[in-house]
Amino acid sequence: MAIDKNKIEQAIKLFLEGIGEDPNREGLRDTPKRVAKMWEEFESYREMNMTVFEEVGNYDEMVVVRDIQFYSLCEHHLLPFFGKAHVAYIPDKKVCGLSKIVRVVNKFSYRPQVQERLTAEIAEYLEKELQPKGVAVVMEAVHLCMAMRGVRNPEAITVTSKLTGRFLECQKTREEFLNLINSHKKI
Repeated sequence: MAIDKNKIEQAIKLFLEGIGEDPNREGLRDTPKRVAKMWEEFESYREMNMTVFEEVGNYDEMVVVRDIQFYSLCEHHLLPFFGKAHVAYIPDKKVCGLSKIVRVVNKFSYRPQVQERLTAEIAEYLEKELQPKGVAVVMEAVHLCMAMRGVRNPEAITVTSKLTGRFLECQKTREEFLNLINSHKKI
């Protein structure tokens, strides 16, 4: 579904009026255009293509990209949630460029979302594209809908996970993944 910048601009202007602001005052005058441009930028992440390499030199051990910073928008309150994603897969004849894992996280993050679905969509996409021996995704996030409203608890962190294949079936593999994402040595 394509972004309709005119509708976004109209909606933001109405929103500003609805909360008692003057959308024509200096600080807000260009806000509808800025918001539409932001969503246009987010839309560009959805169009990414997965680059897959089949020549992996028989590599069949875990590939982990951890501490991927992500930002999303709670679909219930339209407030941000953000945090870190940890993604792993075990290749079966195919690997992807490491930056593509970050792009996959962005592909599904930059839209109104719930963390549970976001976690599953990342894992399912990697399963489909790479056909690996297993995928693991763990996401840790702060939700502003809980931090600044409602229960007003800014310290609460929500953790979700989706495991497939060997990560789900083999406790040793799962433990190795969890140890790797929880070791906080910086390179």
